[in-house]
Amino acid sequence: MLLAATVAAVQAAGGEDTLVELDEYEMPLYHGDVEDAKGLPANAVRLIEQIKAHDGLLVASPEYNSFITPLLKNTLDWCTRADDDPFPGRAAAVVSASPGAYGGIRSLQHARHLLLHIGCHVVPSQCSLPRAHEAFDEAGALKDKRTRSAVESVAVDLVRLATRLAKE
Repeated sequence: MLLAATVAAVQAAGGEDTLVELDEYEMPLYHGDVEDAKGLPANAVRLIEQIKAHDGLLVASPEYNSFITPLLKNTLDWCTRADDDPFPGRAAAVVSASPGAYGGIRSLQHARHLLLHIGCHVVPSQCSLPRAHEAFDEAGALKDKRTRSAVESVAVDLVRLATRLAKE
């Protein structure tokens, strides 16, 4: 639901989106020997093309044991192995939700660090949503004004940065 709210804010800020569900891009666990023997999985190639078709990335991930999900990490690992690595110079933003009191803030720090390490320009704004199961009304809208503001800030910053970088 946080991703949906953030995507709506990206659209309101003038951005266009393509929702990518990583479950639809199944890949084996990254292993250099597998890569050497078989090359990139077909789904990694498909996802890399999706990434390259966009000026920015909005990464939404829950928190698993204070870290990003293994699925997200594995996907990024495979995608960075391409000869035409799609991440350097790309704008990125991160959001996370959790039923716990921390709202995914610990995983956000890991996601930001990883995205910066692979060459993305990560916007400074971010949104972590604690008690996510209580944060939305019946219509799916965020109840809290501060959270709505954080989501809008992430969206506006991402669209601005992606637009600026695309012109360079």
